[in-house]
Amino acid sequence: MYKAYKYRIYPTDDQKASLAKAFGCCRWYWNFALNLCQETYLKTGKGLSRGYIQGLLPGLKKEYPWLTDAYSQSLQVVALNLSTAYKNCFEKRAQLPRFKSKHGRQSLSYPANVKFEGDYIKLPGKIGLVYCHIHRAFEGTIKTVTVSQNSDGQYYASVLVDDGQETPSQSTEGKAVGIDVGLTHFAITSDGSKYENPRHFAKHHRNLKRQQQKLSRKQKGSQNRTKAKQKVAKVYGKTTRCREDFLHKLSRKIVNENQVIAVENLNVKGMVRNPKLAKAISDVGWGMFTTMLKYKAEWEGKTYIEVDRFFASSKTCHLCLNRVESLPLDMRQWQCQHCGTCHDRDVNAAQNIRNEALRILSLGTSDTAWGGSVRQPGKTSVLLDAVPVESGSPILANGRVG
Repeated sequence: MYKAYKYRIYPTDDQKASLAKAFGCCRWYWNFALNLCQETYLKTGKGLSRGYIQGLLPGLKKEYPWLTDAYSQSLQVVALNLSTAYKNCFEKRAQLPRFKSKHGRQSLSYPANVKFEGDYIKLPGKIGLVYCHIHRAFEGTIKTVTVSQNSDGQYYASVLVDDGQETPSQSTEGKAVGIDVGLTHFAITSDGSKYENPRHFAKHHRNLKRQQQKLSRKQKGSQNRTKAKQKVAKVYGKTTRCREDFLHKLSRKIVNENQVIAVENLNVKGMVRNPKLAKAISDVGWGMFTTMLKYKAEWEGKTYIEVDRFFASSKTCHLCLNRVESLPLDMRQWQCQHCGTCHDRDVNAAQNIRNEALRILSLGTSDTAWGGSVRQPGKTSVLLDAVPVESGSPILANGRVG
């Protein structure tokens, strides 16, 4: 099983200069290979293989001697990453690869010959020993080490490790929880717990505004403007780290306490098109949160499941399955006209997400409980008067799979 550990590293001035040269070599080779792939496709209608791109390196090093400033295997990884980027694009997992800029985040990978010696990490090539803050130890074989530099000037080493263990098989025996995400409260669970939205961007907005105002006064191309840009980047970096820390802690807490974790499959990319909520949705980090829940659950053999985004979780009473026609966003509580139960909108949605996930796990089908697609307005539901638990779906009252 592969796991990644990210450590902060502190290179010296000479090592920073060497890393900058290596970053530049890898970036140039990526842009050269990408441009060659695009020109070849326009002329012939065919792409270039990874082997062909890697075969260009000996000739390029003779033509451009400064390419030897980067470790040879790091340049070969560039060809591998470009090939993977095109593969992800063709399989509809990503967009077309783009050219890299010397501004912003820089990175390069070492696929071999990386060792840890005490508090130092030994990088191959001209880098040598770099001080590394090892905040937690790891066990296993090092597969790849990626060294990166953020926009705020901080350096990190991401270590991919194979611990030699098999991925545990998933189990559904245990407590199940449904999670509904929002903006007022970041997450609401089916057992009634509500976690406030920290609003990290709003906390640092005043400082960000001040630094951006100072940046706007600096003359373009001056050294003071470069320093001001780095201060702005530090504010963004602080916001990012605070958000990741909150999401890691909350996702770890939920995974530790539950065996089955059910969330709603949200179209975040489409939701940020709303100009009034785009900043708040981008700041809250729903996509990153669900990603953390997924891989942490897989590590421990727990079940992570996503319910269809068109499932009417908020409009449906989780007791009698009665569905209301409309439910405005400003209505946070509503009363079911069928059974008379007063519902908290978010808690009811989380309970419906949990019940739907358990139904899918029990019956082995992802079809909605209403039959057909819930996108079809006005379709009569055959379960409006059904009991809360379907026949053949052994869902217990405590949220467990029978």
